[in-house]
Amino acid sequence: MKGSVLTALGRADGFVSGQELCEELQVSRTAVWKVINQLKEDGYEIESVPRKGYRILQRPDLVTAEEIESRLCTKWAGRPVRYCVEIDSTNNEARRLAETGAPSGTLVVAEEQNQGKGRRGRSWVMSAGSAIAMTLLLRPKIAPTHASMLTLVMGVAVARACRNFCGVETRIKWPNDVVADGRKLCGILTEMSSEIDYINYLVIGAGINTYVRDFPEELAQKAVSLHELTGSRPDRAGLIAECMYQFELCCEEFLRTQDMSGLKDEYNGLLAGIGGRVRVLEPGNEYDGVSEGINERGELLVRRDDGRVEAVYAGEVSVRGIYGYV
Repeated sequence: MKGSVLTALGRADGFVSGQELCEELQVSRTAVWKVINQLKEDGYEIESVPRKGYRILQRPDLVTAEEIESRLCTKWAGRPVRYCVEIDSTNNEARRLAETGAPSGTLVVAEEQNQGKGRRGRSWVMSAGSAIAMTLLLRPKIAPTHASMLTLVMGVAVARACRNFCGVETRIKWPNDVVADGRKLCGILTEMSSEIDYINYLVIGAGINTYVRDFPEELAQKAVSLHELTGSRPDRAGLIAECMYQFELCCEEFLRTQDMSGLKDEYNGLLAGIGGRVRVLEPGNEYDGVSEGINERGELLVRRDDGRVEAVYAGEVSVRGIYGYV
């Protein structure tokens, strides 16, 4: 019932009377009073005024299921939320849930993860309160060959959310990083279980640096947090809810065409390094060229020095800026 009370208090402009809560939730005043006290114990600052009711003055920085669900304004993205205090990896948990029949739209969020995964087997360990670790489970009716484009869709959603909710302008480093000030702010990892022509499920994990105060020495010049960019501690639950809202909008556009045609112009407008020189690193084949943006299939178009244009598929390929990370 915590989530329902938080939702009712969160959507109100002012006070919500105890009687209104009782009628909406079909519970007693005593039950409402108990939940209010539980929320106060969780760190919520709630004002109680006789004959007026309750209102939230301040929320703690929590990413619990109740807090996130009370902030959502989506039809399916992020519904339901599975919250874990500590976990190996939100991607792993989402895959475990998928194997037991969890519905499309399920969102896994962790306060702390100790075996987080990045692209190409890299690891990412997240301490409590320092970042957002979330994974969205989907069961899309698309061809497996189209699945990689959903990484790009999530990139647009995160970029939109950071701009709209935090006031931070970001860029996208193809195919799976969101960057700000030339440094990595968010990494995205999509994993899939499929047959030859059918997707059983896929999971899209996103890790956003929100309140990292000190990066390891090897990352200090390559990574950035929202706290460093804004000077304040981000509201993680609110940002997660905004990411889900933006992803739902972007995903529905993607599913309409099953390619990036509806998002291509926006993506290319966000693409870091477009028009600049890049180095393509793929097994047994390394070359330089100029980034010309993505095509409708989400491939990066790179014009080689001899004039040929290569369509680079996001697989075991890395693309680096010649003069820096982006």
